[in-house]
Amino acid sequence: MTHIHDLTVLQQAAAVRSRELSPVEITEHYLERVERLNPQVGAFVTVTADRALAQAREQEALLAASGGDDLPPLLGVPVPIKDLNFVKDVPLRFGSAAYEGFVAPVDDSVVERLRSAGTIMLGKTATPEFGLPCYTETYVSEPARTPWDPSRSAGGSSGGAAAAVAAGLAPAAHGSDGAGSVRIPASVCGLYGIKPTRGRISSAPIIPDLAGMSTSGPLARTVADAAALLDAMAHNNPGDLYHAPAPGLGSFSAYVDREPGRLRIARYATPAVPGAEIHPDVLAAYESASALLESLGHEVVDIPSPFGEDMVPHFVTLWVSFACLHPVAPELEPKLRPLTAWLRERGFAVSAPAFLQAQSALQLATRLALLVTDEYDAVLSPTVTAPPVPVGWFEDVDSPEETFERMKRFAPFAAVCNVSGQPAVNLPLHWTPGGLPIGAMLAGRHGDEGTLISLSAQVERSAGGFWGDRRPSMW
Repeated sequence: MTHIHDLTVLQQAAAVRSRELSPVEITEHYLERVERLNPQVGAFVTVTADRALAQAREQEALLAASGGDDLPPLLGVPVPIKDLNFVKDVPLRFGSAAYEGFVAPVDDSVVERLRSAGTIMLGKTATPEFGLPCYTETYVSEPARTPWDPSRSAGGSSGGAAAAVAAGLAPAAHGSDGAGSVRIPASVCGLYGIKPTRGRISSAPIIPDLAGMSTSGPLARTVADAAALLDAMAHNNPGDLYHAPAPGLGSFSAYVDREPGRLRIARYATPAVPGAEIHPDVLAAYESASALLESLGHEVVDIPSPFGEDMVPHFVTLWVSFACLHPVAPELEPKLRPLTAWLRERGFAVSAPAFLQAQSALQLATRLALLVTDEYDAVLSPTVTAPPVPVGWFEDVDSPEETFERMKRFAPFAAVCNVSGQPAVNLPLHWTPGGLPIGAMLAGRHGDEGTLISLSAQVERSAGGFWGDRRPSMW
């Protein structure tokens, strides 16, 4: 028997347009699942049930009055928003007890875009404090857990978003990615996730662009669903520091059914972070992905790591500085988690010249790296260095500094594309013998999400369609 949550985003949207399903019916189905299953996975920090049902009823009225013409493309499809983004009149915690009681005064423009596309917001998904760690454990909600083994982390910082989609609490979700925060949770939750090109999705009106490392992006079960969400989310606003070129075919969805042709694909598996070791299961996933790409007729070529370990201190300088962006009153600082407090202490000690020198060094390294990687249509690497780790593993050490070192060694590959601004995706291709998901990452040329989507869709079809349609036991 097929249930509503078995359907993809596009299948649900089609069922709404054909009147086989109503927006209220879909919304009620997911709200019931959230109430029943969220305690097991910690996906949502805020559930906006009344607001979601009101949206659904408005959409039913729109559907009845329209005659089926000129309807939003994703009408009636639930898509939750990560709790780093502003949704007017909804609590916004940024994963921090220091923001208890704060209510967003305005919508982020990406939230407006998703609403205009017809999506329904079920609520806000859990994120670590200020989105800084690659795991989602906070003082304001339960840890986000991968549905494949709830004793293990769903990653971060879009951990709640990934847990929601992987557990069938939403058909897709909004996420964001500043150092791998879409692709890391996608890897450990068995999902397809896109980190778009720098400048593809505006962060207006409140969130600054700055170094352009962070961007919103979709998490979904299928390539077609992620492409449809990217179409809905992509936009710019006056004052944006970065802009990406429009997709050549007019939409990202147009690339899903387009054969990629024979591509030249580079690959590397040498992490830039000193001391980072790749788990044998991750190497197996990487080699399996490489072999699959070759079997599809693509040329796969080994290259050195495009960034060296000398770039890591510069990245850390930027990261600790960004930890200071959220204002926290002195009397509320004791509510911060130890890692956040440690990062902010280091960040406030960074001088303006030191910040600019670090950013300059990273830009120079990016220019040199792209001279190599732009010779290829895509670049394959691991997404993370290990299978999903137990909840609490990152903090099962003696100091925040050691936690940070564990984070760097767990996710040394993903941040490269945030520095360079390249688009990148996680391919959910591999599961360990114990049933844990491990992704492989493909990066593309600047502005060329289209090639990544075409290639991803080809890989997805070769894997049996919808990545073999795997489901965790709680599904």
